[in-house]
Amino acid sequence: MRILLGVVLLLMSLPVSAETIHYTVSFSPSTHYLEVEADLPADSPIVTLPVWTPGSYKVRDYSGQLEEVEAFDQAGTPLQVKKVRKNRWQVASDGAYRLKYRIYAHEPSVRNNWVDQEYALIVGAATFMTPFERGPFDYRVDLELPGEWQASYSGLEEIAPNTFKATSYDELVDCPILAGNPDVYSFTVAGKPHYLINVGEAGVWDGAGSARDVKKVVEAELAVWGQLPYDKYLFFNIINETHGGLEHKNSTVLMTTLWKRQTEQHQAWLSLVAHEYFHAWNVKRLRPAELGPFDYENEVYTRGLWVAEGITSYYDDLLVVRAGLANEGDYLKALSKSIERLQTTPGRKVRSLSEASYDAWIKLYQPDENTNNTSISYYTKGALVSWLLDVEIRQATGGKKTLDDLLRLAYQRFSKNGFEQEAFRKLASEVAGKDLTDFFRGYVDDTDELDYGPALTYFGLRFKPPENEANPAGWLGAKVDADNLVNEVPRDTPAYRAGLQPGDELLGIDQFRLPPDGLSERLKQYPPSTQVELLVARRGRLFRLPTRLEASPSQTWTLEPDPAADASQTARRNQWLSSSRTANK
Repeated sequence: MRILLGVVLLLMSLPVSAETIHYTVSFSPSTHYLEVEADLPADSPIVTLPVWTPGSYKVRDYSGQLEEVEAFDQAGTPLQVKKVRKNRWQVASDGAYRLKYRIYAHEPSVRNNWVDQEYALIVGAATFMTPFERGPFDYRVDLELPGEWQASYSGLEEIAPNTFKATSYDELVDCPILAGNPDVYSFTVAGKPHYLINVGEAGVWDGAGSARDVKKVVEAELAVWGQLPYDKYLFFNIINETHGGLEHKNSTVLMTTLWKRQTEQHQAWLSLVAHEYFHAWNVKRLRPAELGPFDYENEVYTRGLWVAEGITSYYDDLLVVRAGLANEGDYLKALSKSIERLQTTPGRKVRSLSEASYDAWIKLYQPDENTNNTSISYYTKGALVSWLLDVEIRQATGGKKTLDDLLRLAYQRFSKNGFEQEAFRKLASEVAGKDLTDFFRGYVDDTDELDYGPALTYFGLRFKPPENEANPAGWLGAKVDADNLVNEVPRDTPAYRAGLQPGDELLGIDQFRLPPDGLSERLKQYPPSTQVELLVARRGRLFRLPTRLEASPSQTWTLEPDPAADASQTARRNQWLSSSRTANK
């Protein structure tokens, strides 16, 4: 009896092999379809498809691209399939069965599927249906490539040519797959392989040179974090005249334009590379606790996107400089643009950084004509708050600690289970050796104006003094396109007070017709404080709107080295822009 009991206990302690869901994916390049077959285990009566993909905080309703959802038992007999929610289907089967469906794949986006004659991008959340509230499962994906395509690539483990496996649905969703005939460049950093996989070089894109630059970015980011958290990493660079990036644990999908040979354009691409790659640590591992494991059927809310995206945005341009791929002037220009963007957004006085993070689903990802009046970008303000936080830490520790140190320590403590907002803030205070409660309360939870003064003084910078105009023009404040159509009316501007509306067509000022793209030149004829009458067309009717023009805001946000900076300020600036390791010497 004791021997039998021991055997039973031993068997109970052994790991149980997870069932495997097997997908077979084929392609119809000329019609832009994915054809998917999924072999599902018994007791899987309801299957579901995600409504969003991690890293892109908007309900996408991927099921809208599905058609011809069918099911068959193991003998090939058709089974009844009933749609029970927008993204769920019920299959009348007591045993294992095969599910078949088609997906239209023709959105040039990092967050959706694409199939054409050149390549295919498979986004897991938009592709792989899985049993609802069942698991865990292992997953296998077999690709049946068109004859002219040579290979496929993914962050997933490749167990055979064009065959991949995942040990969880999160892993499956997190690893996009690219198939076709891309140009592939490999390099090694810290003993680990990295791949730049370019689609659409067209004899113009410098693939080898770009790979050398990407390697330098990887090395600069390694200097920040101290270790590489993956076995391999893939940069999918799709050159398709769009722009964007989406992070994954061991890969990223980038989309860009072909015309990047100019230095400034290439640096912008490298900044995108640096941003998405930084996410391999910040958000894919060091993350707000809410961001994983994921609920793929509903919005997932967090007040910590300013950490996930804002800190990452602070480092993207900075790391291009630290990698030796841009200079001080390039970086100050980029930082100036961020400051100007925030300071000319009226919503900075309305919505806090933590609120903007929480409302990403309904604000940042669904902007309208009034968004800038009511909200902010947690990318932009988050980056600037991160800069000021970096300065707080440097000042408080006499330059011995930086934001780099905070991130490394946060990674050690929180990368396994995520962090609560208060825990991250307490850790920042610990690293700084001072209480930063008021800093976070004012700049993250409230709408206090950012004080750039301490950062400017610390690094020996200043805002470029405004130039005195001999004949300043009157200022209306509306954003108008070349056809004189009003796109946006910022709060607290003459246009806003006059009642100008987005969608209005600005026909004239006083008794004079306004030529196309002529508003800026016409306003030069009116000094500030001039009373004018705007003639606008609105929904087929004409309106006259009296308004008083004002002086254009005189504050400029262009950063430059302060000529009065002393040697210590200049040294601190040089350390800031140098590598993480030398910054702490």
